[in-house]
Amino acid sequence: MAYESINPYNGRTVKTFPQLSDEQLEKKIATAVACYETWKKTPYAKRAVIVAKAGELMRQNVDRFAKHATIEMGKLINEARGEVNFSANILAYYAKNGERFLAPVKLHPEHGEAHMESSPIGVIFGVEPWNFPYYQLARVAGPHLMAGNTLMVKHAGCVPQCAIEFETLWIEAGAPEGLYTNLLISHEQSDKVIDDPRIKGVALTGSVAAGRSISARAGTNLKVSSMELGGSDAFIVLEDADLEKTIPWAVWGRMYNAGQTCCASKRFIVVEEIADQFLAKFKTALETLKPGDPMDEKTTHGPLSTESALQDLLKQVDAAVNHGAKVVLGGKRLDRAGSFMQTTILTDVMPDNPAFRDEFFGPVANVLPCEGRGCRDRPRQ
Repeated sequence: MAYESINPYNGRTVKTFPQLSDEQLEKKIATAVACYETWKKTPYAKRAVIVAKAGELMRQNVDRFAKHATIEMGKLINEARGEVNFSANILAYYAKNGERFLAPVKLHPEHGEAHMESSPIGVIFGVEPWNFPYYQLARVAGPHLMAGNTLMVKHAGCVPQCAIEFETLWIEAGAPEGLYTNLLISHEQSDKVIDDPRIKGVALTGSVAAGRSISARAGTNLKVSSMELGGSDAFIVLEDADLEKTIPWAVWGRMYNAGQTCCASKRFIVVEEIADQFLAKFKTALETLKPGDPMDEKTTHGPLSTESALQDLLKQVDAAVNHGAKVVLGGKRLDRAGSFMQTTILTDVMPDNPAFRDEFFGPVANVLPCEGRGCRDRPRQ
């Protein structure tokens, strides 16, 4: 697969990276396995020094990390800085609390004695997405490395510089070779990694399709796996809501990270008596967002991560309209360079419309009016 850094603001290719050969991949796996044999015996205090140092380095070099995220996947620069700081906090948190979390727990059975203890299991393989290119890595690395495991990660093809920076971070923090390894590998090589008996666990954050594929492969190999997939979260507005407070949160819930968030507010379920008022205010607020260069702090509406992401979203909107949805705002790409989608509101989305259940990864909101406080995630019929 291609590992390309393409700026979605202007469509220009920044840098491309070669895929690992099978021989290079084998060497990296062997190194991670060898590292594990030492790391699992390393005291928590010494593990914590390295994990905490990685967090400190992120905090000291916020712009260095943030600019890569903005250039590679279009994240607004202030949001990118926020993600870097949040990732640093995650690493600091696990460095401070990892030993306590993993301490043996005495149990109190009715008969006999028992306790529960935690032990490292080996090399973990992670497959991570582009939408939070540091957070998704930090929240896996922090707990696994403190637990005594070593980690190998295949990051998304569109954020290779973020992936390389995060691996470099661990080297700068004093990590032994093989503790954290970035893998620029193909999907076929990814399958081989999961199949490899030296890999003891698999973690994925991504789409439902990716989850099915990865979990099936891990299951075939009887390996521990964790899957974090997408969703279509609801933002519910009842009749006693203060809309002056509600609307800013609705905009943030839908538009944070250009709407490319697993837990973003995607369906706005509003009781009938204030639905029109909410819709009017929501539309006005979305219209004020300013598209532009995500490196500019004044920009409030950035591009989608890639051109293919934009095309997929446009197809979803068209499918929703073909099934009866009405476009109240937007619905098209912006007439400018880059992978920009208009802020979009859909209404009249009925249960037989794919938009009623599918995840929209971008600045598209479904507003579903319903009757009364007893509304249970259903639109007006």
